[in-house]
Amino acid sequence: MLVDLVQVTTRDGFRLDGAYLAPSGPKSLPLDALCFVHGTGGNFYSSTLFDALTDRLRALGCGVLRINTRGHDGISTASTDRGGRRQGAAYEIADECRHDLRAWLDWLRQHSGPRVGLLGHSFGAVKCLYALAHEPDPACVCVVALSPPRLAYATFCESVHAPNFLETYQRAEELVRQGQPTTLIEATQPLPYAISAAGYVEKYGPDERYNFLRFIGQVGCPVLVTFGGQEVETNMAFQGVPEALQPLAAKHGRLAVGTVPGGDHFYSSVRGALVAHVESWLRQLA
Repeated sequence: MLVDLVQVTTRDGFRLDGAYLAPSGPKSLPLDALCFVHGTGGNFYSSTLFDALTDRLRALGCGVLRINTRGHDGISTASTDRGGRRQGAAYEIADECRHDLRAWLDWLRQHSGPRVGLLGHSFGAVKCLYALAHEPDPACVCVVALSPPRLAYATFCESVHAPNFLETYQRAEELVRQGQPTTLIEATQPLPYAISAAGYVEKYGPDERYNFLRFIGQVGCPVLVTFGGQEVETNMAFQGVPEALQPLAAKHGRLAVGTVPGGDHFYSSVRGALVAHVESWLRQLA
């Protein structure tokens, strides 16, 4: 498979890498290209879930841009106009995804055509919704949000994992108070990874800044949200979320919600069903 390795520089000076894959078949979808946004600790080249979606979309005449955000991988060193900077999922400030996605959408429009959209997985899906809700881009024609977690402090505190979550959160909060915001902690809830104390407080604090249920209604373009049936049953970040979205879907006609039976967080055994679901929804875009 031939790809074009590409770079952008964000408006705040971060250089990001990605890969563009041109369409391989005749155009049969009402958009020119989609930008794929990885989840926590991911990157543009390692997702087998994105591989499956890429192959089908390209065959349908849709270009695919697979990108890094500044939160790529667990810990990374970013190249900026002010020199190197420690980044990755451990150190990212999630709000800065607005700069990353704006740079990539601008690149995609210039190189593929005017009708472009976003497709994100996991926290990448939250980033897509957050960026467009807080900084609208009228030229973005759609968002496909695969398994966005509900980052809701109140829900985490009511779950069976509440003691572990609260212990971690209180430790992170204390480190910030002590002037040690970049100290790494080993979190296990809502997912296991190393993250700075400040990053944990920002993402999972009681203000619920990244609880996408609070801002998905502000996204101005059509949105498809999907979940795997297994993750909805077993993971506290997804339990009850499809049901919570239904009133919003009824209120906002541009919002569609679907659950793929048997799917885990990566849709490991049901990717054919997921791809078919996404394709069917994209074909309906005006």
